[in-house]
Amino acid sequence: MNRRTFVSSLAAAGAVVATGSRLFAADSKARPKVGIIGCGWYGGVNLEALERNVSADFVSLCDVNEHSLQETLKAIARHQATVPRTFVDYREMLDSGQLDIVIVATPDHWHALPAIAAMKAGADVYLEKPISVDVIEGEALVAAARKYNRVVQVNTQRRSNPLYLEARDKYIRSGRLGKIGLVETYSYLGSEGWSAGPVPDAEVPSRLNYELWTGPAPLLPFKAIKEKRGWRAFMEYGNGPIGNLGVHMIDQAVSYTHLDVYKRQGEAGYARSRKGF
Repeated sequence: MNRRTFVSSLAAAGAVVATGSRLFAADSKARPKVGIIGCGWYGGVNLEALERNVSADFVSLCDVNEHSLQETLKAIARHQATVPRTFVDYREMLDSGQLDIVIVATPDHWHALPAIAAMKAGADVYLEKPISVDVIEGEALVAAARKYNRVVQVNTQRRSNPLYLEARDKYIRSGRLGKIGLVETYSYLGSEGWSAGPVPDAEVPSRLNYELWTGPAPLLPFKAIKEKRGWRAFMEYGNGPIGNLGVHMIDQAVSYTHLDVYKRQGEAGYARSRKGF
């Protein structure tokens, strides 16, 4: 099993739960129309996970990198005969027709705006973590989901991994670890594609619309590592290892403890607890 298959298998359950309002509707003959914004590595992982678990039509693809678009078209051709429309600008994709589900798998600095626009266009959203590069964007996402009454799920695949759930039940909820007063999380990974030193400026490849890739971030000189996952090394586009694997680790620590407290307190206690955050 290669890494792509392994990661995809972990994401599968989460991808199914993400858009339950459309994927598991009463009319089983209805195939939801799916669009993908961000067709690179994890856009492809989500595509494969969704395809293995439900019947859906991938009708639209959007990416600022022509190479990523072509690779995703090849992947979709293995599952369906209809060729999706392709776009460079996500706004044109959302304006092109009704989409039931939109997967947002762009670099972090492009998470909030496309997700909110997709909700406004009437789609449910499956959003890659972290949901944003700052708290204000996250609050705007929550407000948009409530305003447009949309289903939104963030992909933290460890929530769906049975190994972690088994560990939670056997060692934490069972009380075998006793009273937990402190949780520390560590990760020594998450720097894939980074450089060990300064990276020289480079010419923008013809396959990449770098200005649109930059989007709401400052338009800095192009560096080759940005095209892959090396963009995480720049604070303009994300939050480094904390925004990458840190999200998974911290989410586990919080969900295994606080959510249990909320469950015991009941709805009234949960509402009161939220006011303290």
